[in-house]
Amino acid sequence: MRVIKSNSSGWMREECGRKSFEWQEGFGAFSIGQSQVESTLTYIARQKEHHKKRDFQAEYIAFLKKHRIECDPRYVLG
Repeated sequence: MRVIKSNSSGWMREECGRKSFEWQEGFGAFSIGQSQVESTLTYIARQKEHHKKRDFQAEYIAFLKKHRIECDPRYVLG
């Protein structure tokens, strides 16, 4: 995970001009199957509009519950 976080931080700084980009203390990592690529790209493209209805924290907690991943909402993105 350290290598992924280091490489993605460097990418954000170089490609996106985020000079002060840093990862938070915790993290979550998920994968998708090849059959989900198109719907995932569509979701990303519409994310700003989508989060007007439900913020990221609420969506993330719902995702964890849907996949039976236990969490304490008080500590998710806190």
